[in-house]
Amino acid sequence: MQPTTRPGERGVELSRRRRFLVLGICCASVLVVVMDISIVNVALPTMRRDLNASVSGLQWTVDAYTLVLASFLVLAGSTADRVGRRRIFQIGLAAFGLGSLLCALAPSIGWLIAARALQAVGGTMLNPVAMAIVATTFPDPRERARAIGVFGSVTGLSLALGPILGGALVDGFGWHSIFWINVPIVTAAIVCTALFVPESRAARTRRFDPVGQTLMILMLGSVVYAIIESHKLGWTSPIILGLLAIAVLSALGIVGYEPRRTDPLLELRLFRSVPFSSAILMALFALCAFGAFLFVTTQYLQDVRGMSALTAGLSLLPIGVLIVVLSPITGRLVGTRGPRLPLVISGTALALGGAVSIWLGPTTPLPAVLAIYLLFGIFLGTVNPPITNTAVSGMPRSMAGVATSLASAGRQTGTTLGVAIAGTIVGSALTRGGTAYTKAEHNVWWLILALGAGILILGVLSTGPWAMDTASRAAALFQDPDQPRTRQAGANSVGA
Repeated sequence: MQPTTRPGERGVELSRRRRFLVLGICCASVLVVVMDISIVNVALPTMRRDLNASVSGLQWTVDAYTLVLASFLVLAGSTADRVGRRRIFQIGLAAFGLGSLLCALAPSIGWLIAARALQAVGGTMLNPVAMAIVATTFPDPRERARAIGVFGSVTGLSLALGPILGGALVDGFGWHSIFWINVPIVTAAIVCTALFVPESRAARTRRFDPVGQTLMILMLGSVVYAIIESHKLGWTSPIILGLLAIAVLSALGIVGYEPRRTDPLLELRLFRSVPFSSAILMALFALCAFGAFLFVTTQYLQDVRGMSALTAGLSLLPIGVLIVVLSPITGRLVGTRGPRLPLVISGTALALGGAVSIWLGPTTPLPAVLAIYLLFGIFLGTVNPPITNTAVSGMPRSMAGVATSLASAGRQTGTTLGVAIAGTIVGSALTRGGTAYTKAEHNVWWLILALGAGILILGVLSTGPWAMDTASRAAALFQDPDQPRTRQAGANSVGA
């Protein structure tokens, strides 16, 4: 029988080898979840031809997945804190595997979108829960920072490897194979989780918040639906305006309702920490940029330049190589010198990547194209470890599930918005191809430049003395279960 540990309590101490085995299981499981965000992109042109899909259908193939992830990640994290992280993790693996199986068997774009949503329901139980398992498995702050760095590196690597693996599978076995491959991996992960991952729960459980969950789904769903369908209906359409109004009212409802709950779905007090708030915003900016980049680039390489899916995936290999090289270095740098320098490098690389991409055309020499992709590789290789570490650092361990869920929700929301916005910008030019498509891309590259500048500014702003002071004050608002129940006890609960 597996031991149960609770964050903040003296549970069973795991050996170093066992701790890193748990880290490996969590990384492998999340690898397939995050990879499915990017692996689908390289298959989109083939799906469009095989399933006779529209541009909005392609957008929903990606966004049905990321929208569900963003909507339910916080619920999954708090539920896992309450009923057991290993239990929710195993349920998530099973649901993700079933969704993958149904995606592989989907006969039409509608069925594929529905199966992607089911797949994402499982994914919501994996990403934030795996992060919480990692955070509570490593009690030593320095060792925990390195483990979180490895976890964040795997997240970034999986995004970059998706197009490469997807291209090979699509060319060799068809687009269905990108979903078939998940089934044996998930099966092995379920078995390994049962054998090696100890159960853990938060010392104080959080109650379900149905109103907050509903408001969050309405807010995110309305915004994404409005963006995707605005190309067909127009921004002045009553339907689009109504959806935007629902999104605004839902956001106001969250701000007004959540602080009144004892256990809110969105713990808004966490956002009083400038580092935490900045980490969430930077996660949104980073993945919005990368989601937009992948959506337009995989179609640029295949539909405009005439590459096969495999060649298009291999063209993104510089990104994967740089992530492999830079992510471990970045993780160590964050552990020893803090997150500022990696965030400055990341934001600068992304802004430069967006700026020089404006000059891309149908006949741009391939070496120049690959050189531009190196900038996006530098960006991805340096952005995830500092963001992930910043989101968790300074937060009480009792809030690990909620804090990591919000960070993951920021990433998925960013990816969803990036695909929705990019698809809306280039949608009308997709069928025309050539110069029409590359001209339409210009606004996507300007957006990415602005997002890179935002990461650069937030990276500097969130790492100064004033920002660190706000983190200390925010942590003091939460009760540490190890300390007497006083209002100030939480001040001693800060985990590095």
